Amino acid sequence: MAGLFSSATLEQIRAASDIVDVIGSYVPLKRAGANFVALCPFHKEKTPSFNVNPHRQIFHCFGCHKGGDVFEFVKEYENIDFPEAVRRLADRAKIPLEFEKNPGEQQSRHLKERLLQVHEQIAQRWQSALTNEACGQIARDYLARRGVAAEAVKLFRLGYAPELWDDTVNWAKSKGHELALVEQAGLILRKQDGDSYYDRFRGRLMFPICDEQGRVIGFSGRILTGDEKTAKYVNSPETPIFTKSKVFFGLDKSKRAVLEAGSAIVCEGQLDLIACFMADVQNVVAPQGTAFTADHARILKRYAEEVVLCFDSDEAGQNATVRALDHLLASGLAVRVAVVPAPHDPDSFIKASGGPAFKQLIDHAPGFFDYYLNRLCATNEVTTDKGRLGVLHGMAEAVHKTGNRVLIDKYAQKTALRLGVTPDAVRAEFKKLSRVKVPAPEAEEPPVEESASSPRPATHEYWVLKLLLSHDDLVVWAAAHLDPGWVQHSVVRQIVAQRLAAHANQSWSSLAAFLDQCEVPQMRSLITEATAESRPIPNPSQQLSDVALRLRNQFLDRQLAALMQRANQPECGDAERLDLLRQQQALRSLKRQPI
Repeated sequence: MAGLFSSATLEQIRAASDIVDVIGSYVPLKRAGANFVALCPFHKEKTPSFNVNPHRQIFHCFGCHKGGDVFEFVKEYENIDFPEAVRRLADRAKIPLEFEKNPGEQQSRHLKERLLQVHEQIAQRWQSALTNEACGQIARDYLARRGVAAEAVKLFRLGYAPELWDDTVNWAKSKGHELALVEQAGLILRKQDGDSYYDRFRGRLMFPICDEQGRVIGFSGRILTGDEKTAKYVNSPETPIFTKSKVFFGLDKSKRAVLEAGSAIVCEGQLDLIACFMADVQNVVAPQGTAFTADHARILKRYAEEVVLCFDSDEAGQNATVRALDHLLASGLAVRVAVVPAPHDPDSFIKASGGPAFKQLIDHAPGFFDYYLNRLCATNEVTTDKGRLGVLHGMAEAVHKTGNRVLIDKYAQKTALRLGVTPDAVRAEFKKLSRVKVPAPEAEEPPVEESASSPRPATHEYWVLKLLLSHDDLVVWAAAHLDPGWVQHSVVRQIVAQRLAAHANQSWSSLAAFLDQCEVPQMRSLITEATAESRPIPNPSQQLSDVALRLRNQFLDRQLAALMQRANQPECGDAERLDLLRQQQALRSLKRQPI
């Protein structure tokens, strides 16, 4: 998995990414001797078993046994692949990757960094205007009326763009930003005369839009006056750092909750999401200023197996719910639908009924096809032939998109029950209507099945790992005296062989780099478990000698037992039996010799 990047690049990124700093930016770490500990972010626990070793730049949880280097932590925590973890850490350390070193890529990277800087700075300026300036009073009053707490304002970094045509223009000049760059960021617009600029966002409550790393990449601005001629929301245009069809509002804050729940609630607006989040329903996201797309579905599939759609209860919201189905099914996501009672949206429902009532609404949300059957029966007059045909056509088209015969038959029966006809009649109509073209799911790589977890290694084999990986000076002796074949545990044997090979070909640089070459999760887990603790080992060279002697003798005992078993077979002739006896004597003699 590290083959996409040179070892020199990985080492440079690792050296610039201290594991304590990186992990500490995700979870609170507490010093414990030479190491740091925390509650494990990968499983629920009450006492800390998650251990970070700054000396060896590794982490290990003694509860769930996850372990690795800084790349592995980011990969596991963010639920991304290894190359993306490398990219994020490289970006954090401002280190260009190999493919970014040509002039075009360097220029693109530099532009993105400048745009991110502009967005972060203007977000701070608008936060200050909302919190501290007199012009922000209209926004403060609006938030108070909507019941948005100060904690939420701070967490989601809400701001206010003053009702001026040149506030952002003058701000950019004061910061020394080129106006052409600020225009490219989507924050200002060029006047028709071509010589001057004016602000895109004026007199609006500002919602910063962040990428999954929490960096501000765009904005959504809500109008605060009742001018019917003005758009209710104005969003950033697409820029080199912002593609609206690939961004969820709030995902940077909710992704851990989505991962832990295995389910993502999708709502429509920023205030809906904020209300859910502050009501302790935190596995929630919102598409940003666009319809739900295939890219949105692919993003959610990285974090969850199920989506609960919770759009507004009006006709537009319910139509958007139906349109989202194709993309969700194509991504292999299970779909449920929560309908808030009219005239509410999630925000107003939570304000009226409370967070627990909303959570109950989500927990009891029906599957998509139950919801859709209810909706079809409510919008078609099922006592008429036209209405019954409308329900039949709608259900047939929807369920056949799954390609699942069991689901198709199940909803043929449910549809028949609602229409008061026989299931066979509906099955026949469904079959007749099944010529609807079903969108083919995108090809996915088959899941890699992990082998059944091996048993724990014997204590002395575990100690071979601990000694060889904790004391580089012992590897010279081990290379001359220790045979990896003596080790019974297959994973330990593989690790020992790779460690001795790294010594032989002089490729060893660090424990963290060695972990990059170990693609089997159990290998990484055993390595980090054996090396996470920093307590000194007394007389390590003597301990290695003793353990190696024991491994060798046990190996010889296994060979002796095999020879004796062969000698006792009825078909074994005298000559062969004599040869086997000589081999046994040689092994017993070898067993009496020191290593």
